[in-house]
Amino acid sequence: MYSIVECSGFQFKVAEGDVIKVPLIKAEKDTEVVLDRVLLTGDAEKTTVGTPLVAGTKVTAVVVEHGKDKKVLVMKKKRRKDYKRKNGHRQQFTKLKIVSIA
Repeated sequence: MYSIVECSGFQFKVAEGDVIKVPLIKAEKDTEVVLDRVLLTGDAEKTTVGTPLVAGTKVTAVVVEHGKDKKVLVMKKKRRKDYKRKNGHRQQFTKLKIVSIA
């Protein structure tokens, strides 16, 4: 069984046992998180598409860790004007392990 869930404005295709990397969630390590914005669920025989959400379906996950991703470089340049700027940041993330889809 798999589902497509929305978390922090992003959509993720998940199945039981998957580990996904989502934008930072304020939750302690080893705590359960319920993702209730389920857009689609399906298995080998049947697929249910929500309008916009699938009613009564939720995905339970456990917080594995928090961390910082690789550096993202942001470059700005205006040609012939001697204007160049280079900035960067490291986006924070949360790893979630999917426990169940109900």
